[in-house]
Amino acid sequence: MEEEVWKDIPGWEGLYQASSHGRIESLERMVLRSDGRQKKVNGCILKAGLNSDGYYTVVLCKNAKMISFKVSVLVGMTFLNHKPDGTNKTVVDHKDNIKTNNYLSNLQLITNRENLIKFRLIGNYSSKYVGVYWHKRAKKWCSQIQINGKMKYLGLFVNEEEAHETYQNELKNV
Repeated sequence: MEEEVWKDIPGWEGLYQASSHGRIESLERMVLRSDGRQKKVNGCILKAGLNSDGYYTVVLCKNAKMISFKVSVLVGMTFLNHKPDGTNKTVVDHKDNIKTNNYLSNLQLITNRENLIKFRLIGNYSSKYVGVYWHKRAKKWCSQIQINGKMKYLGLFVNEEEAHETYQNELKNV
């Protein structure tokens, strides 16, 4: 069993720490109450809850603002230098595909595109290729790509490989 290591969460130093075993701790500190008096907050391991997507989440509080985070993201920020920027270009991935296994040894940083490919390989999708799906009404393969948050339709194709090739050609032009 690997030793549990605790480190400050970037941006939350002195308030919260993440562990290499996927646990989040609130540190003991003094906080300013709404009436202007100071209050001591005891440190504790936060109880993570499951969100609607099946990931463990916790709520962190700083300057009277409460923000919910996936535990895997906090561990990624702390140990893998993950910098969430809202674009999802890089995501924290669970190597074993178990969303609740937040051990550092199970987490890796991959591109969102790689994550979609991985998800399609383990999921039940109509195509093994990203950006390609079976269009039921047209009874053909459809190809589309997302660029800067906007979906671009690439066409309908008789075979899956042709739809994939069109997607790959468009990806080279991005």
